[in-house]
Amino acid sequence: MATQIFVNIPVKDLDKSVTFFTQLGYTFNPQFTNEKATCMIISDTIYVMLLTVPFFQTFTTKEIVDARKAVESIICLSADSKDEVNAMVDKAVAAGATVPNPATDYGFMYQHSFEDLDGHHWEFVWMDPNGAPEHVG
Repeated sequence: MATQIFVNIPVKDLDKSVTFFTQLGYTFNPQFTNEKATCMIISDTIYVMLLTVPFFQTFTTKEIVDARKAVESIICLSADSKDEVNAMVDKAVAAGATVPNPATDYGFMYQHSFEDLDGHHWEFVWMDPNGAPEHVG
C-alpha cells in the first residue's frame, strides 16, 4: 500500500473553509466529517484534515500558530502545467484567498501561491524534470 499523508490544519470556521475549498474543486469524505473536522481529498494518497481550532488544540499542548501572523508550514502541491498552477490560484482568489507573492518562473519550475481564509500558505508548482539543473538550492 502506498504511504498516505494526512496534513492537519486548524480553521476558525469549518463551514466557510469547506465552502472555500469546494470552490477550488476539492471534495470531502463524509465518513470523516462532523462539526469539528472534515477530511478534504487531494488525491488517492493525500488528505487535508480541516480541524476547528478547539479540536486541533486537543492534539497538542503547544500554542497554535496564527497563520495570518506567522508561517507554520507551506503546503505545496504539484500541477500538470503552468496553466493549471494559475487556474488554481485564480480559483482560490475568486473564493476569497489572498496572494502573498507573485508567480515565480525558473524555466524548469513555475510556482504560484495563495493564503486561504485562515492564512495557511498553499503553493502550486509545475516542474519539467528534464529541465531541472543537477543541484537546486
